[in-house]
Amino acid sequence: MSKDDTAPLTATPNATFDDFMKIDIRCGTIVEAVLFPEARKPAFKLVIDFGPGLGTRKSSAQITELYSPATLVGKKVMAVVNFPPRQIGPFMSEVLTLGVANASGEVVLVTPDTDAPDGSRLL
Repeated sequence: MSKDDTAPLTATPNATFDDFMKIDIRCGTIVEAVLFPEARKPAFKLVIDFGPGLGTRKSSAQITELYSPATLVGKKVMAVVNFPPRQIGPFMSEVLTLGVANASGEVVLVTPDTDAPDGSRLL
């Protein structure tokens, strides 16, 4: 997630429910978080556990303003798990960790508000 990706003030064109169902958004637990010094913009390299079916996946996330590695490990997050992997410098990001911009433009992670099993799909 990049804070430059903030949504416009108007909605995007209509999508069908079938379009939405093509996007596989799952709950996972961050098991590792380290600084990503090679990134052009400040970011972390994350390893997220999506449970036995999907296992662990890597993600690059520009969330350094509100989070530290210590506060990220053990945190539940939501991520798109079926986009193609994306090369970000020397790092291959396998999932898109979801976030939204707060009023200051800082990225806030999208998380379940109560415990959900790793690998749970957004319904």
